[in-house]
Amino acid sequence: GKIMSQKDIEITPSVTVHVLLEAYPELEDVLIGIAEPFKKLKNPILRKTVAKIATIKHISSVGGVPLNELIAKLREVVGQSVSTESYEDSEYYGEQPDWFSPDRIALSIEEDKLEDKDKMALVTLLGEAKHVAMGEIIELVTTFLPAPGIDVMKSKGYSEWTRNEGDDVIKSYFLKNTD
Repeated sequence: GKIMSQKDIEITPSVTVHVLLEAYPELEDVLIGIAEPFKKLKNPILRKTVAKIATIKHISSVGGVPLNELIAKLREVVGQSVSTESYEDSEYYGEQPDWFSPDRIALSIEEDKLEDKDKMALVTLLGEAKHVAMGEIIELVTTFLPAPGIDVMKSKGYSEWTRNEGDDVIKSYFLKNTD
């Protein structure tokens, strides 16, 4: 069989931003054009960290762009045939869970107030989470859906609930279940 070059990456929901932009650097501006938060992709630190975790599926959630539309657009730009496959959008917003209670919030991180603007809220979140006791909740306040961060926290065993307060205020809550 033919050896696939980097250029032959098929654009699907599970491809990470890092892999996508290594293969198709020209897509960086396309992503930024689609959603404001992706301006951060120009930052070399984020390129090394978040871009390795964030998938195209995450990007669709973060940017509020339907996954099918996003994939079609990216594939079109790089000349891949637009897939007829239909992809499910991730559902991050849900009903308030039983475990949520405002008095259990031990820590609140507001992305806008972080001193190091270049650091993704996720990095701060992971660092600070170590100091939170079991059964306590961490609140993360962002201007966009922090999809990659949510999935990372879930993978570390946190329960998570996100609500959209409107006016670009999104609050995500993480319950520490394990040490």
